[in-house]
Amino acid sequence: MPSSELTIREIQDGDVPDVVALWGASGVSRPWNDPIADIAFARKSPQCIVLAGAIGQRLAATVMVGEDGHRGWVYYLATHPELQRRGIARAMMGAAEAWLRARGVWKMQLLIRADNAAAKGFYEKLGYGDTEAVCYQKVIIGDPASGDAR
Repeated sequence: MPSSELTIREIQDGDVPDVVALWGASGVSRPWNDPIADIAFARKSPQCIVLAGAIGQRLAATVMVGEDGHRGWVYYLATHPELQRRGIARAMMGAAEAWLRARGVWKMQLLIRADNAAAKGFYEKLGYGDTEAVCYQKVIIGDPASGDAR
């Protein structure tokens, strides 16, 4: 299926179970993240959107994109494993970039796990580069040991 058959729109309430399943099937979710809470948190903010890419009635891909007033950020880019390598992820990133551009955001960033060579190669082909910055994190809500942290 070419990506030209892809329809991209904001997710709706009824999409959430399929989005969660897609994130699991594509390997972008992790046990310590609660995908339902992440979706709900993103959807309540006017600075964030979760986009769904569908081919017909089938959910094919997602991307979560937000902005912090200075930079845009991308999370949960996922394409169903059966539909990968067809330009769908590229189209989803284009939609994320367009959403940010329409808001006047001129810089887009994302995080890649250090061992994910395939993702690094994908993003480099799209023109993204390593900023050679180190990202630090502190969990300020929830207990990481209990699985309650995001």
